[in-house]
Amino acid sequence: MATEIEFSIAALNEPAQRHIRVFQIHQFLDRFAMGLTVAVVALALTDRGMDLVQISLLFGVYSVTTMAMELPFGGLADSIGRKPVFLTAVVASLLSVVVFLSTSNFYVLALSFAFIGLGRALRSGTLDAWFVETFKTSAPNVDVQPALAKAQWANAVGLAIGAVLGGLLPDVFGTIAQGLGFSIYDVSYFASLMVMLGVFGFTMLAIVETPRPRDFTALSQGFANVPTVIKDSSLLALKHPTLSILLAALAFFLMATNPVEVIWPTHAKPMLDERYANTVIGVVTASYFFSIAFGASLSAPLSRIFKRRHAMTLAASFACLAGVQIALALQGSIIGFVAVFVLYSVVLGVTETPASSILHRCVEDHQRSTILSLRSLIQQLGAALGLVMAGTVAEIYSTPIAWSAGAVLLCIAVMLTFVLSKRLAVETDS
Repeated sequence: MATEIEFSIAALNEPAQRHIRVFQIHQFLDRFAMGLTVAVVALALTDRGMDLVQISLLFGVYSVTTMAMELPFGGLADSIGRKPVFLTAVVASLLSVVVFLSTSNFYVLALSFAFIGLGRALRSGTLDAWFVETFKTSAPNVDVQPALAKAQWANAVGLAIGAVLGGLLPDVFGTIAQGLGFSIYDVSYFASLMVMLGVFGFTMLAIVETPRPRDFTALSQGFANVPTVIKDSSLLALKHPTLSILLAALAFFLMATNPVEVIWPTHAKPMLDERYANTVIGVVTASYFFSIAFGASLSAPLSRIFKRRHAMTLAASFACLAGVQIALALQGSIIGFVAVFVLYSVVLGVTETPASSILHRCVEDHQRSTILSLRSLIQQLGAALGLVMAGTVAEIYSTPIAWSAGAVLLCIAVMLTFVLSKRLAVETDS
């Protein structure tokens, strides 16, 4: 295998440079459209009369749909092409927004969230694969990782700017929207709809892919293979106790943290002046994305502190997260809430790398895709269960009590990672 040379934008040929620019713009626009609604979705649902249990169930529909569709759609892009699959994902996202704007009925809103999950499953890895493949053709033997980092930065900036604008629009144009018979939050959804149409057009014009033979049996084969993939991955995890412990810890982690990520705007908004509440929610959402990215950048130096014992890094992160989650639940002022929430987001970012490092260490190359599929399934399932439980507790008692109960689940994850650390130490010594 040829050695990859160090990446330098100035040294790349024009096709490779253009390829990076196109993908950056595409990622920015796609995530900008998403960011426009992500800051206000819980508030928009509350404005439509949904309680916390219903909001949690709707997000559960999204998680379960993503979980159910990700496996059968996994090989579709390889069979019929990345571009057509991504365009189908955009259509699913457009349908989700149109359905959302048309109703306040819980069951119809559930259909909207199912379309979001379908779009997420179809999007998964499609144009990323196209980008890497085309880059390697344009710039053979050049390290693609820095180019991906540039795209990921555009991704984060798109989400952040979209979140700020998505929070600002209801405060600026909400009165006009109400005068026309809409919710103030529908302004952000209309803006997202317009940007999605732009993403569809940009993808059609700027993303160039060699047409592939249309293998329309790929989807039916994908559904037929789901039981086999689940069986094989489950057997693999059962035969490898270290993997089982890690996946269980990650499930408890998602059960605890996902409810915080989903319903925090409904908890924070009453602390704010109504005139600018949504704008602040948007800014805090943007801070959340950047804080996670910052936390991810800290994972490497923190790993060195723990002598690259990734399970110990993960245990410390989960323990810290449990304490910060309880502190977040106790905040009664917006300044304190935002300060603790930013810290919470940073710690969330720290957890990703050590967990992935352990997982990849435990499996061989031919098992990697299988176990990644199982990880996705378990995490989505944990997120859905956590949302339903937390939403129910929050509706009966309060959101702070629901979040504090979630901290108990993080403590279980901590105990599991301590067991995991001991197992990894034994495996290393043997």
